[in-house]
Amino acid sequence: MRIIGNIINIFNRNIQFGEVFIENGLVHKIEISSENPDPSFPYLLPGFVDAHVHIESSMLTPIQFARLAVVHGTVATVSDPHEIGNVLGVKGVEYMLENAEKTSFKFCFGAPSCVPATVFETAGAVISPEDVEYLFKNYPKTGYLAEVMNFPGVLMGDPDMLSKIAIAQKYSKPVDGHAPGLRGEEARRYIEAGCQTDHECFTAEEALDKLKYGMKILIREGSAAKNFEALINLLPGHFEQMMFCSDDKHPDNLVEGHINQLVKRALAKGFDLFQVLQMACVNPVQHYKLPVGLLRPDDPADFILIDNPENFNILKTFLNGELVSENGISKIPDLPSEIVNNFNCNLKSPEDFICKTEGVNADANIKVIEVLDGQLITLASEWPALVRNGALVSDTENDLLKIAVVNRYADSPPAIAFIKNFGLKTGAIASSVAHDSHNIIAVGIDDASISKAVNAIIEVKGGVSAVNDQALKVLPLPIAGLMSGEDGYEVAGNYAAIDHFSKRELGCTLNSPFMSLSFMALLVIPNLKLSDLGLFDGQKFQFTKLLV
Repeated sequence: MRIIGNIINIFNRNIQFGEVFIENGLVHKIEISSENPDPSFPYLLPGFVDAHVHIESSMLTPIQFARLAVVHGTVATVSDPHEIGNVLGVKGVEYMLENAEKTSFKFCFGAPSCVPATVFETAGAVISPEDVEYLFKNYPKTGYLAEVMNFPGVLMGDPDMLSKIAIAQKYSKPVDGHAPGLRGEEARRYIEAGCQTDHECFTAEEALDKLKYGMKILIREGSAAKNFEALINLLPGHFEQMMFCSDDKHPDNLVEGHINQLVKRALAKGFDLFQVLQMACVNPVQHYKLPVGLLRPDDPADFILIDNPENFNILKTFLNGELVSENGISKIPDLPSEIVNNFNCNLKSPEDFICKTEGVNADANIKVIEVLDGQLITLASEWPALVRNGALVSDTENDLLKIAVVNRYADSPPAIAFIKNFGLKTGAIASSVAHDSHNIIAVGIDDASISKAVNAIIEVKGGVSAVNDQALKVLPLPIAGLMSGEDGYEVAGNYAAIDHFSKRELGCTLNSPFMSLSFMALLVIPNLKLSDLGLFDGQKFQFTKLLV
């Protein structure tokens, strides 16, 4: 097979007209016929790589994720399976590896380093150093040690954490970092311990602090966390040490676009084409040693065709010389996926969510989680408590809503707190996608609504729900309570309908309500979060009381 067009050579920093010859899935040779491009022909370039993503956050299996991603020119991902790892342990990681084998898309899965993420929550499994070694030894496509979120453990010399890093180094595997807000001497020590990347920088100053110690920085733009604007101006001086990633991307957003969106945005700002493409295509392949072609002789024939560098519309995507997407239509087969799960709790009643306040003064204040739209970090504030019939209740006038986390692995009382900036005026929303232990998390205006939303998820053993007095919307996620094996485009459409309902009918003001909700239980990201065991201060890394 041969393809004629304008060949974008990222390494030589030029665009020349020629032909690419493909044999047995490899680039056999490239012949240049003119040093000048011919704009009447398409442009050829390496495919895009998402340098850090949790496939589970798309609510799709690897098979379904691949079907959607190739349409946008993505040929590979660096995928951390710690979401399903927290639910099912090593068996969950094996599930992702085996499901991914059914497609030609190039998934690189990591060995989760922090399962559970903390000891301050109930998870469904534990992944030990021995498990990490088992994955590296038995699954060659386990390509790296996934994000080391327990940076306090690294700094304090935690034996479990240091052992996992040492095992990765023994097998010559890269080690992903995760250290939001870490600066100065502590950042240097964390990096010197072996952590090589970070996708959690919220400011350019933080990123620069880590870059100077040799860390590679990922610009993240997902459904909830968006750091593109904060970090993109670092590109000209540091493009060799930077990559693009989505981290967490819901299915409706994946239908809209992927890494191609970040490339187009960077080019629209006037950044150099070859520098942008080095971040989007080359750096992840070289850092993680991915078996992904970069449009060179003898490379796997993984590349894309676009109309031109100005519009950057994806025309075709090839994997190992096979056409897997053309003109927005995926050619990856829609295959079934096995259902696996770990879900064991009974239905709840509204009374389970009552927050009693014996002996509380009428002028008492409570600690409140403040959501920041587009960020994973939260603020911790104090607000006057609203007490009705001896219980703390939601104060919709001040947008102070009740939030609850319910243990999905065993029956136990829900943990209750209060949250600001969701904006709900009626009803409740809930989800069994709640990083990282994936218990059920819900926010609502009253106990009856919260109970109804939570029970809708328990009945289908995982999913997302939205309720009010008139309607109940549920998207079942039967695979680990995180994913659906159904057609990815159908899942995206159903999710978009629930997302729209939560905004239009319930009044939620957040850009991505369910993605933001899912991070309100992520204790390793400051400042104030809620686990199934109670309210948690992410700065002091300890539980804290609701009442001030």
